[in-house]
Amino acid sequence: MMRSTPYLGLFLLSASSVAHAATPIPYGGLSTDYSYVELADMAFAAQQTIGATIAEAIPLKGTAAAGVPEGKTRYYVQADVTALISGTGVPSHVTYLADLPNPPKGKLKLKGVPVILLAATTGNPGELRLVGPRAQVPRTPDNESRLRAILTASVSPDAPPAITGITRAFHVAGTLPGESETQIFLRTADKRPISLSILRRPHEDPRWAVALSELVDDSAAPPKPDSLLWYRLACGLPSQLPDSAVAGLSDADAKAARDDYQVVLTGLGPCKR
Repeated sequence: MMRSTPYLGLFLLSASSVAHAATPIPYGGLSTDYSYVELADMAFAAQQTIGATIAEAIPLKGTAAAGVPEGKTRYYVQADVTALISGTGVPSHVTYLADLPNPPKGKLKLKGVPVILLAATTGNPGELRLVGPRAQVPRTPDNESRLRAILTASVSPDAPPAITGITRAFHVAGTLPGESETQIFLRTADKRPISLSILRRPHEDPRWAVALSELVDDSAAPPKPDSLLWYRLACGLPSQLPDSAVAGLSDADAKAARDDYQVVLTGLGPCKR
């Protein structure tokens, strides 16, 4: 039974709150390895991001565990909330279901494990629904720091918007053989402009940059890996330049623009989910 307790208010976790993990913490056999993309995907899907400590984890069997993938066990988890990282009010104690991989030996020792829950509400007080199979994230200093950075960046006034497509591409040859410039304009969810530029110079590797406007200035550069702008581009751009983006270009210019677009994709690297 859930205990009736006060609700925690809305706040974003401060850097000082990571200090609790200054000494090594056992994570009960849970995998602590998460990519930036995986954390960002879950953070944007979640209504609430909650710091908690597991109080009880009860393995379920029979019809209560219907549909559990092979090699996993479904747990009914009760947890004590220790921080509301983002979202609205949450009770001090919550419950949820988690399908967790069976360890090679022994069993998971979950009681007392600190976790970050990326979850949605179900309509029942204190009951949560995790937004993904790995949305019970061990609360390591690295996972907490990266999640906090993702959430903070996402509410910044200059946060890069989600990419929804490509509008136009232009290619211009330079005065010297091997010299050229391609500009590619992106469509975004909030209609703010983002543009890519690719410069080629004789005997040099191609250089590319991204600008959060239709104009490219000297400050434009590729995004830093594992940043929100990198995530928006690496996970939002299509694998090829669409035909509509090069409509009206000559065959030679269209090919050059497509080749330059691949320079950008290679520079970003894959969006590994």
